[in-house]
Amino acid sequence: MLAEKYLPHYTYEDYKNWEGKWELIEGIPFAMYQAYPVNNQLLSNHITWQLEELLKNCEECKALLPVDWKISEDTVVQPDNLVICYPIDDKPYITKAPSVIFEVISKSTQEKDEKLKFEIYQREGVKYYILVYPDEKLAKIYELIDGKYTKLIDATDEVVKLDLKNCSIDFDFSKIWQ
Repeated sequence: MLAEKYLPHYTYEDYKNWEGKWELIEGIPFAMYQAYPVNNQLLSNHITWQLEELLKNCEECKALLPVDWKISEDTVVQPDNLVICYPIDDKPYITKAPSVIFEVISKSTQEKDEKLKFEIYQREGVKYYILVYPDEKLAKIYELIDGKYTKLIDATDEVVKLDLKNCSIDFDFSKIWQ
């Protein structure tokens, strides 16, 4: 393996000029699918629709589709679905940790989502991290407790309560597989 000192180290200034879809993690670029499989897109849509409905009476929290989360000058990620519980500013990205992140797992992203992003989201204080496995119709829900993720449940058709900043939602996992 090449010594780390010989590898390029990119920043947000580089990232924002790249064509296509990328994530930048600690200076290393990761190419993303240009278009996710149709089933994954439908699943992500079902997540968003339910979040929108559940959050309609919450004045602080909003459901978002992939958006740049600029964690630092050399780390920018794009979660598949997320909930933020703070005002949106005029920047083309968010800078604060979301309260909830859903990542829809595909073979090409599985290792990154289960390991690398797991560690990043835990370190950055994302309260709930939900890994969604379309082929198995399974969601692994983790909650940040004392700075570490603890698995709450492997959900298939369960309703899981997510306590957000000033509201809570009962997310029905049976509705996302339709």
